[in-house]
Amino acid sequence: MTKATDFIPQAYRNNVTEKGSFQWSAPSNIALVKYWGKKENQIPANPSISFTLNNCKTITKLEFELKDNPSENYSFDLFLEGKPKEDFKPKMQKFFERVEVYLPFLKDFHFTISTENTFPHSSGIASSASGMGAMAVNLMSIEKLFNPEMTDDYFWQKASFLARLGSGSACRSIKGSVVVWGENDSIENSSDLYGVEFPEIVHSNFQKYQDTILLVDKGEKVVSSTVGHELMHNHPFAQNRFQQAHENLARMKQILVEGNLDKFVELVESEALTLHAMMMTSMPYFILMKPNTLEIINKIWKFRQQSGLQVCFTLDAGANVHVLYPNKNKEEVLQFIKNELIVYCQNQQYICDEIGNGALQLK
Repeated sequence: MTKATDFIPQAYRNNVTEKGSFQWSAPSNIALVKYWGKKENQIPANPSISFTLNNCKTITKLEFELKDNPSENYSFDLFLEGKPKEDFKPKMQKFFERVEVYLPFLKDFHFTISTENTFPHSSGIASSASGMGAMAVNLMSIEKLFNPEMTDDYFWQKASFLARLGSGSACRSIKGSVVVWGENDSIENSSDLYGVEFPEIVHSNFQKYQDTILLVDKGEKVVSSTVGHELMHNHPFAQNRFQQAHENLARMKQILVEGNLDKFVELVESEALTLHAMMMTSMPYFILMKPNTLEIINKIWKFRQQSGLQVCFTLDAGANVHVLYPNKNKEEVLQFIKNELIVYCQNQQYICDEIGNGALQLK
């Protein structure tokens, strides 16, 4: 069993050149079985499984230069879409503090972090997963310069481990099209420390599976995910929910292997509504859905009943709706979205996405 201490490096063999840069993209992901509630050090209270997205991603260039005088401080500049982003710096500072024991070179360099998203900023799509994912693989590329013998398995595993320390769900944005995070008896080698690629062959029904994201509300959430997770500590239904997530993950494994779309629809929607039910029954309680979220859900149910197509919704901790459907139904479902759903989106905005493969190094 891999332990966190396994990611603390021994003395490095190589000295690194004085400066250089790497550039990676990392995608967002959408959980099918949701994680809600966490323990210390970003450990999930229950396991989760997600589809990796293809188009919604963060592209981050990390330039590094050896400092003239070593200091006890982290030194970095941060740019979002070419402009200095001071309000992101505390989060990056905290990330460096959490991972320094695993990346002992962090204080030796000055870093310039230049990042951009392929989706509109503040669109209500979680950019912390893709952003921290991209940062983690860049840092691993630097560590590989110190340790050229590093295996690919170690590289990806540690990248996912580091990403988790920046943003829990970021560990599911590193490698694989279907990723499991959190120990679960039905998934071999699953871990609370990092995401693992789904170990079985996914049925052809889920190849190129579509996710059209309806941007219902692009404003700031009334309650941050961090606060929401903490409210699970004294939640009256927490233990039942954690148990349910374990059972649902085992069920989802079977569904993805067998290709049963009816069961997929049922489980995915149930999970989305359960996530929001936990928010509505915490103390203090809160509602992140908007009236238009409910309008869209009802329209999807009606369309599914009338058309017989296996189209369903899922939700993150927010108001936006992810419409999931098989690639073979793409034309009919997109027509339905344009005809009936975009009227409920802010400025009629939506994003077309599909299953992707994880982080990618850019030349």
